[in-house]
Amino acid sequence: MAATGDEAAAMDSISREPAAVSAGLIAASSGTAAAERPDDPPEAPSSAPKKPGANSDGGVETAEEAVEPAEPDINELCSDMFEKMAIFLQGELTATCEDYLLLENMNKLTSLKYMEMKDISINISRNLQDLNNKYASLQPYLDQINKIEEQVSSLEQAAYKLDAYSKKLEARFKKLEKR
Repeated sequence: MAATGDEAAAMDSISREPAAVSAGLIAASSGTAAAERPDDPPEAPSSAPKKPGANSDGGVETAEEAVEPAEPDINELCSDMFEKMAIFLQGELTATCEDYLLLENMNKLTSLKYMEMKDISINISRNLQDLNNKYASLQPYLDQINKIEEQVSSLEQAAYKLDAYSKKLEARFKKLEKR
């Protein structure tokens, strides 16, 4: 379905409008508004309006992309977006900083725990060395106790032998008495 003359003119004006809006955005982003530069000439349309039926395709028209006109408060929306993006990024950086502070505090606590464990192990080592020194000083006495125990055991064996011999003698003596 081919566009009529009014429709073709409307499509052509729509296709030229984004160029004017983008020129306004470029001027706004560079820090000067279009209203502050009245001596700039308006941009000329990039193509002449097309007339229906002027194609060489034999009555087939080509469609041009229809672009909605930009909203008049695009600068306000952009600044709002940048403010919200700044808040978001600030929050992300704050969260990262808090994570690093938490890690730092955890590292400090871990370091303190290891220092306490080091002190405990030093005390245990010192006490163990003291015990080893005391054992070394008691070793001669322990050796004497072992010798005495061996002597007591040999005396006990001798006492058992003597007891057995005395019982044999007693039995002989009783035997002799009965005769």
